[in-house]
Amino acid sequence: MLTMTPLRFAQRGQKIGLYLRRTMATVSAPEITSRRQKGEGDISAVFSSLRPSDPANAFPPRFAELKRTMWNDGLAQSWKEVLQALEVETARIAERGEAMIPKIPIESIHKGLSAEEISGIQAAGCVIVKGAIPKEEALSWKHDIQKYVAANPGKVKGFPADNIQVFELYNTTSQMRARTHPEVLATQRALLSIWHDRSGETSLGTPISYFDRLRIRGPGDAKFALGPHVDAGSIERWEDPVYRSCFSKILEGGSGWKKHDPYDAAPRVHATQDLYNAPNQCSIFRPWQGWTAMSSTGPGEGTLRVLPMLSLRNCSASLKWEDWNELDLDGTAFAGCGMGTGLELNDLTHPHLRLDQTMVSMPQVEPGDQVYWHCDMIHAVEGYHGGKGDSSVMYIPAVPLTLDNAQYLRDQRSNFLAGLPAPDFPGGLGESNFVGRATLEDIYPNGRGAVGFEQFETAGDSIKLLVEANRILAL
Repeated sequence: MLTMTPLRFAQRGQKIGLYLRRTMATVSAPEITSRRQKGEGDISAVFSSLRPSDPANAFPPRFAELKRTMWNDGLAQSWKEVLQALEVETARIAERGEAMIPKIPIESIHKGLSAEEISGIQAAGCVIVKGAIPKEEALSWKHDIQKYVAANPGKVKGFPADNIQVFELYNTTSQMRARTHPEVLATQRALLSIWHDRSGETSLGTPISYFDRLRIRGPGDAKFALGPHVDAGSIERWEDPVYRSCFSKILEGGSGWKKHDPYDAAPRVHATQDLYNAPNQCSIFRPWQGWTAMSSTGPGEGTLRVLPMLSLRNCSASLKWEDWNELDLDGTAFAGCGMGTGLELNDLTHPHLRLDQTMVSMPQVEPGDQVYWHCDMIHAVEGYHGGKGDSSVMYIPAVPLTLDNAQYLRDQRSNFLAGLPAPDFPGGLGESNFVGRATLEDIYPNGRGAVGFEQFETAGDSIKLLVEANRILAL
């Protein structure tokens, strides 16, 4: 089978390159794993802010009962406390702006993050890692992507269709080089270590690669205006009991929200983040979303925006109290949520967050810088690119090894060999008929395990997990 044959050659040096070139050129099957492929499309499929003409996503009656089940009288006091805390925090963010976003040099990753650096990252929920990749190397990645697009005319899909800014590309040589780059993996290992898991079901010291798309946004673009949102599910946060348990301290009411730990991995490992098999919906435990820059980009140039107050954010996503002057336990609506869509926020649904004042643009980044943000963090993309050069990034998050994640990695590996999109993303033939897509030869040697082509070393506190992951991956 195609999924297994390359692995038998994995230790045979240069033979594998010839094998893959012969095999991958003939692949045309739209699906080669048991995982159901998602519908075709682009990034707009999951965001109503990119589809403003779409009707509201209405919930069936059972969601009113879900809301009543979640409610307890202590939440009223909790909500009032949060609103008071928000008064202070939103004012602080409005005053400090981009100074709220921590910046650390790659040297801090090499020597180990200090207590002060960890505290700053945890509080803000995001970080910029400067100088991770040599500038010339990052620029060469972008140029190679542009050559790849030019070599496959009429085949590349993305958003918007008439002038692509966000490309449905997952299998370029540049992406594979970046995902498995030693400095990228070292950064991910350091950021994953900020999390903790007493359950033993997560190997936070073993980053694996989650294949995502890329952006090359041109000056003047106003269509990729992605509004404030949160990744990793929408109504799933409340509908799935396991996912909801991640916020149990908040939902117990009173001052419990102050005890919420957004860096506790244990309750998230088995959370279902994609109940509706939605294209673009992340189905695995992904603690940090992230991207690696391929251009010089600053505020006003089509960059990322974030709300850098992680601990308060988790409490304000769906509760209602004084801002609405009434408590609605009979309606089915959950503010900003949808079924098979992202969790989106605006001034009407979440006026208490003062998004027009508290969303902060990323400071200037250079090619090779990395940006990461917590999976619960509100973020957006500037509505207009007012710069003179392109605003370009490869989306590369930080993901640890779990058994569920190992199963996804196995299927992602199969899709990669066939040139198909990664399993969580819009399906179709993808790059299966493209010229010049990545092969195993494009993987950094020490990054082979991260993409599922080399066994994990079975040592340390996660031996059982690592052994089972190797079994899942048939390594």
